[in-house]
Amino acid sequence: MEKIVVGLSGGVDSSVAAATLHQQGHDVVGLTLWLMKGKGQCCSEGMVDAAKLCEDLGVPHHIVDSREVFQREIVDYLVAGYGSGITPLPCSQCNRAVKFGPMLQYAREELGCDRIATGHYARITQNADTGRYELRRAVDPAKDQAYFLYDLTQDVLATCHFPLGHQTKTETRRIAAEMGLHTAAKPDSQDLCLVEHHGSMQTFLDQYLAPKPGDIVDTEGRILGQHNGTHHYTIGQRKGLGIAAPNPLYVVGFDMARNQVIVADRSEAHWPDCTVQRVNWVSIAAPQEPMSVSVQIRYRSQAVGATLVPLAAETGKGDRVTLVFDEPQFGVTPGQAAVWYDGDSQSDPNGNRVLGGGLIEAAALPEATATTSAASVLGH
Repeated sequence: MEKIVVGLSGGVDSSVAAATLHQQGHDVVGLTLWLMKGKGQCCSEGMVDAAKLCEDLGVPHHIVDSREVFQREIVDYLVAGYGSGITPLPCSQCNRAVKFGPMLQYAREELGCDRIATGHYARITQNADTGRYELRRAVDPAKDQAYFLYDLTQDVLATCHFPLGHQTKTETRRIAAEMGLHTAAKPDSQDLCLVEHHGSMQTFLDQYLAPKPGDIVDTEGRILGQHNGTHHYTIGQRKGLGIAAPNPLYVVGFDMARNQVIVADRSEAHWPDCTVQRVNWVSIAAPQEPMSVSVQIRYRSQAVGATLVPLAAETGKGDRVTLVFDEPQFGVTPGQAAVWYDGDSQSDPNGNRVLGGGLIEAAALPEATATTSAASVLGH
């Protein structure tokens, strides 16, 4: 058996991951990253629960002060993004820059260990022909977290273990109860750690971004209402606009130069394609030709068919691709992750490799009359 450093948040998932590996005979070391002050599973309460778990298991527990890197990589990243009119996705950024990379570095340099594990619901396999490590969806589609892990490198995947990837959340709860873990009945986190910490994303952002009143306009520039700051809005948003209109209106864009929020009818809020930057190729090498994929443009959305077209890399943007959707998609949101797979069914436990992913770039307003199609890109 081997020495494995297990990332512990204090929740039931990471607790079961550590306890399972310990039960299997591995030399388990618990590691908790201190990200923020105050309540929240990843902070003070989580550290207490993680420490108790390690005490109960009889394994060492290390706490690493990661507040500075979390402030720089996540808090500053979010504030800058919302301030520029995009909706950043902090979780994938956090996994790459704050959690997995630093965890592996600490394990190697401080603990002499080259294996790490977490309670994420995902799976890792190795391709026998290419030797490349492949990231796959979890067996439980309701808890699958592969979407948030698209930015992990081959170095991390080669050393990482996800003990929960082959089981459901119900099974995890059952195992925790059978093992007598004190976190067995602990509620799941329901939102981003920053949202849970501050009460809402708006409350968090208001600490960093001053009110900046402006107009809410339609796509023709007609003023329909006012806002108190573009950072309070995101693409696809319907609630909280404060506009009386015959039909529901949705945010479809921003004019940052004029400090305007642009809204439209739902029929005008669909995009035929989008460009993705900072692409990380996970399970395959970067392709040179267009290819058919299944893509998710937000965590809770179903994967949809699309054609991926490789683009030339750009300084500061890295590898880039265009995704041409088989059918126009609602609410394509700059700053969120687009992640593409090779499986047809989101619940297929034997397929669905994460081929790659990246961040959706700012795009022009959608055009209801757009006729771009995947077939035309593929030359069919």
